[in-house]
Amino acid sequence: MARRNPNPAAPRPAADRATPLLRGRVRDVFRPLPRALAGDGDALHDMRVAARRLRVALPVLARKPEGRRVRRSLSVLKQVTRTAGASRDLDVAVALVDSRETEKTPAWATLRRRLRDARTRSRSRMAEALLDLEIAELRRHLRAAVSRRADSLFVVLRRHRETRVALGAEVLALLDALGDRYDPVALHRLRIRVRRLRYLAEIGDVFRGHSTPAADDFKALQDQLGLVQDTHVMGAWFARQAASAQARGQADLAREARSHRAFFLEASHGHHRAFLEKSPAAVVRRALAAMAGSRTAA
Repeated sequence: MARRNPNPAAPRPAADRATPLLRGRVRDVFRPLPRALAGDGDALHDMRVAARRLRVALPVLARKPEGRRVRRSLSVLKQVTRTAGASRDLDVAVALVDSRETEKTPAWATLRRRLRDARTRSRSRMAEALLDLEIAELRRHLRAAVSRRADSLFVVLRRHRETRVALGAEVLALLDALGDRYDPVALHRLRIRVRRLRYLAEIGDVFRGHSTPAADDFKALQDQLGLVQDTHVMGAWFARQAASAQARGQADLAREARSHRAFFLEASHGHHRAFLEKSPAAVVRRALAAMAGSRTAA
């Protein structure tokens, strides 16, 4: 007969936290899927975030992270985030454009309508593309992955530490290579890795049984880099609209688009300056130290 826990209120052993955590991450991916397929912007965002969190969690928490099921799951999850990406990015773009105080000229109305039409088309394509993904296969692979009891605490923590060290070194190297240079492509690459560190810090907090400042520090950097990226993307979109209008002889429309291009690109540079003011390398080192220095809950 199995022995009962003499103190049911006591925290569960850390070794038992991997499987419930992984199951929760899996549920979070599929819960918003029906509403995301219907074009709900919030559900789409929730699904992307959950898929990203699961992509970080699987190699750390799954019983056989190098196995076929995990590798296949990671591949499909990556497709999910990419497929939903364009539509969600256009949701952000529309919000940015609508929040700008500017003269509502006929040319502005035309550009705004084009952006909204692009979002509508993107949502339709996104729903069709998600249906084409092997969601049923993904469910089977993930169900099998979480049905096995997690590896020992030592193994899970070793993976977590190795991932933290490697990813932290990569982020610091990217920051060193960038310096104070404004490079949207490299900054976006940095943002992706900072986001992974944030999700890794969240996993570590679950195992410790208490929070450290690491996840919040990484999120602050991630959010600032997101502002850099979002406004840069808007500037690039208006640049394309300006070029298209100029080629068609639509001078007023081209002039309006160039004006908004300049506004959003300057905003992107401003967000980059604010990012540098945070002393990001120091923030990353502090957050990494918090992840490494806290004692794991027994």
